[in-house]
Order: sequence, then structure tokens, then C-alpha cells
Amino acid sequence: MAILNPEHLLEQAEQLIVPPAAGPPRQVNIRRAISAAYYGLFHATLIAAADQFIGVTKQTTPLYSLVYRAVDHRALRSLCEEIKKSKLSAKYLPYEPSGGFGSNLMAFALAVLELQEKRHEADYNPMIRMKSLDAQLAIATARAALTRFEAARGQSREAFLTLLLFPPR
Repeated sequence: MAILNPEHLLEQAEQLIVPPAAGPPRQVNIRRAISAAYYGLFHATLIAAADQFIGVTKQTTPLYSLVYRAVDHRALRSLCEEIKKSKLSAKYLPYEPSGGFGSNLMAFALAVLELQEKRHEADYNPMIRMKSLDAQLAIATARAALTRFEAARGQSREAFLTLLLFPPR
């Protein structure tokens, strides 16, 4: 399995919005850049989950692929919506790490929600016109979110990834 490098998606997003010799970048490039920014964040999350449960050294195995493919956009959105609450719902509360998820994971969750919404607008709303600045902000948001995810306490990140793969019923 060839794992997508999240950084390559963010670099691609930046390249898509480089102004051409004349005029602004095309709408299709701006929209693809916003989408790529979200997907950089999404694939970084998938890699973190598979690395956590299968291991970095087993990235070419079927089990790694199974975990990587286990997460969908709706599951990520649902967990991020839960994390942003001031108090977790009853079904998530028993799994909250001591001290909560912390500001880093909260910022990450908010960025995921924001970028997922922007991606939906970019990919599916033909009525809006997007600007290069929209894409630049999406890329910056994705980069900042990845930094916050990496800076999150290990216990919080582990709880987040576990809940993402094994949501309580």
C-alpha cells in the first residue's frame, strides 16, 4: 500500500494557487486546493490511527490497510463534534482522558470540522466563488491543526484515535 503523504497534499494545495502569468488562479485550482488541505488533515489522522494500532513498521501489511480504511469522514466529524463540547455526552464520558482532551485536540477537532465544511463547499457548491485567500487560510488551518495534533498529550491523542476507531454504542 502506498500511503499518501499528508505534507504532499498540502504542498499540492499550495502549488494549485500559485498565480498564473496572467490573472488569478482558476476556480477549479482554488477549490482543489481547499479540498487537498482537508484531505491532508484527514490522511494524517488515518496514518496516526493505523500507526497507533498496527505500528509504523507494518505499513505494508493488510492489517495496517484495514485500520487505515476503517475511518470515514462522518466518523471523524462525529468525534470532532463530540470533542468540541464543553461536556462530553454520557456515552463518551467514561473514555475521556484524565484532564480532558486538552486545548491541542480541541483546536484540532475544530479545524477538522471547519475544513470539512470548506471542502464540502468547494467540492459541491457551484454557486459560490472562492478566492486564493480562502485556500491559503485552509492550508494554514490544516498545518496548524497538524501541529496541534502532534503537540497533544499522548494520552489524549490515544483516547481520540481509539474513540475514532471504536466509537461507543
